[in-house]
Amino acid sequence: MSSKECGLAAIKIAGTPYETGFALGQFGASAVHDRLVPSPHWREIVVPARDDPRVPAMMALTERHYPAVLEELRGLAAGLDMPFADIFAWNCRGDLRTHAPDGCTTVQLPGSTNLVAHNEDGMPEFDGYCALATVHPAVGPSFIAFIYPGSIPGHTFSVNDQGLVQTVNNIRCTAHRPGLPRMVLTRAMLGCESIDAAVAVLQDVPRAGGFHMTLAMMGDPRIVSVEFNADALSTLEIEAPATHANHLIHPRMAGLAQRITASSGSRQQHADALLSARGAQGSALVLGILSDQTGALPIYRRQADDPDHENTLATAVFELTADSVAWTVYDGRHRAPVHSGVITGAD
Repeated sequence: MSSKECGLAAIKIAGTPYETGFALGQFGASAVHDRLVPSPHWREIVVPARDDPRVPAMMALTERHYPAVLEELRGLAAGLDMPFADIFAWNCRGDLRTHAPDGCTTVQLPGSTNLVAHNEDGMPEFDGYCALATVHPAVGPSFIAFIYPGSIPGHTFSVNDQGLVQTVNNIRCTAHRPGLPRMVLTRAMLGCESIDAAVAVLQDVPRAGGFHMTLAMMGDPRIVSVEFNADALSTLEIEAPATHANHLIHPRMAGLAQRITASSGSRQQHADALLSARGAQGSALVLGILSDQTGALPIYRRQADDPDHENTLATAVFELTADSVAWTVYDGRHRAPVHSGVITGAD
């Protein structure tokens, strides 16, 4: 199936951080100008950010800790032909506002073959305008990532050429403060060569917003669940099948300020119930859960009246062994995969 037929383009990018960002900007320019800028999300997040003192503080922290990511953001703004400050603020959306339009559901199945599967839920306005990008940076590992117009990679689902898989779920933190933007941190994690190195990116630095991440690695027997916000960082090794639907659930994070939407709560409860009642195994099991629409609010989200104004835009399945990662991406209602590949130790 071609990218045009499936609605999820496959693009290839290479170069310096600025060149990478510029290419990403050129790819997403029409969607950002035509669909994002007129949206209420832009008016509610970016317009107030122009006078928000947290934005220059986060920009300075990014320049200090991750200047290459800041250059990628500068290139992104140039490729979009938009003010850099606005694009930086949009890439800090979850650090500035609780109601950033990102959701997502993840299923984690540990075993002799570790399996991580993920629904990428985002703005319906971007349905058909996203891409699966293969990026070859001038420095660091190459990677494959789902990208949104106007955003840097790293906050969706991805795998790099070292076999590191990461999937990301939004956490709606209600306490906001200056720190490193969460999307800057997850972008930096794409350059890591182990689970432990990826977790280390989040440690001992000021963090602004919060995310949940599932990390898995070719040749590493672990699946690691990570939750973080400005106040705390929690890691748990997944030892039994589990799910995560974009709110804090680790015991260590109990009581921390967050907003759990009706959809997020329903998806977590229903995904857990489906996992407990499982009849299928492996990829059939995770695709069954992630395509389910029978709960009070569906896990697979294509409704025009979704209460969080989010829809499922793609589903990814990663199967990890001692020496390979087989990845498959679905677009639509989980029929045939639209993109797939295998990363091996020889790559």
